Amino acid sequence: MASSLPLDRGTLAKTLAGFLVAAVVLALFVLGVGLDQVTRALAEADPRWLAVGCLSTAACLALWGKAWQVVLRVAGIDVAYRRLVVTYFAATFANYVTPLGQAGGEPFIAYVLSRDTDATYEESLASVVTADLLNLLPFFSFSAVGLSVLLLQSSLPAAAKGLAQGLLAMALGVPALVVVGWRFRERVRGGLLRLAEPVAGLTDRLSVEGIAARIDGLYEAFGRIAQDRVALVEAVAFAYLGWVFFALPLYFAGQTLGFASITPLLVLFVVPASTLAGLTPSPGGLGGVEAALVALLVALTGLTLAQGLAAALVYRVMSYWFALALGGLAALAVVARS
Repeated sequence: MASSLPLDRGTLAKTLAGFLVAAVVLALFVLGVGLDQVTRALAEADPRWLAVGCLSTAACLALWGKAWQVVLRVAGIDVAYRRLVVTYFAATFANYVTPLGQAGGEPFIAYVLSRDTDATYEESLASVVTADLLNLLPFFSFSAVGLSVLLLQSSLPAAAKGLAQGLLAMALGVPALVVVGWRFRERVRGGLLRLAEPVAGLTDRLSVEGIAARIDGLYEAFGRIAQDRVALVEAVAFAYLGWVFFALPLYFAGQTLGFASITPLLVLFVVPASTLAGLTPSPGGLGGVEAALVALLVALTGLTLAQGLAAALVYRVMSYWFALALGGLAALAVVARS
């Protein structure tokens, strides 16, 4: 079974350009805040906590890979976990290096999964989308808990109000869209096919019949997953545990630098809020996530700009760059074993 990543030269060039632009933005950010001040804050870093944060990220991805396995099993695809977790890490790498990957990387990840397992593309896409939707439950739950605590303690700073409103809109809008999309799936199917007709007329690679078959296969896979409630509960449990380990690296970043004001309850709001900034058109939200983290940490903890930036950089080493390195190794392993 062949496995290859669907990256042409154009996509690769855009990815490299995205990294380059993000690196320049980060460099200017550091220089603007003060290189000496940021360096002094980083000089106090405890490498032991840094290692703990990296292990937390690895545990997060391993748990989300387990949730993925549960969803796949419901779809009738049994894959050994030790094989699937490598595929999941490789898919995470593909998502993290793709500009806007966090906003629309599901088709890309589904391609990787379908090439590396016996799953069809529709089954892979259904499992990926379902796992992502399950991950939204702890996303909203943890952010709601953190936001509630912050509101009880004091009024939310103006710098955080926009992100809080964004989280609230997503908490209400995303579940509503999912319910409406499933309830009126025949209308959604018809609308998609009408939109596809003019595109299909311009190329031989697409046909309305082929698109209809893929949509039907996707709905069928969703139906099988939705019917097994025990498996859904199991997958949700892994999703929640994964989110705990996803959020903890920010707390561990505070411990790394000796910033006691970065508390576990605080990160429950800050991490989901900063994740919204990951929708910026750069690989892994580079630049946008760091800026959001600094704004939130400064507003909510009283850290200086230099301290907030130092914490954001350490956190991103734990949560993004470490995951990128692990995922890159996994991608090589996927290619080698195929």
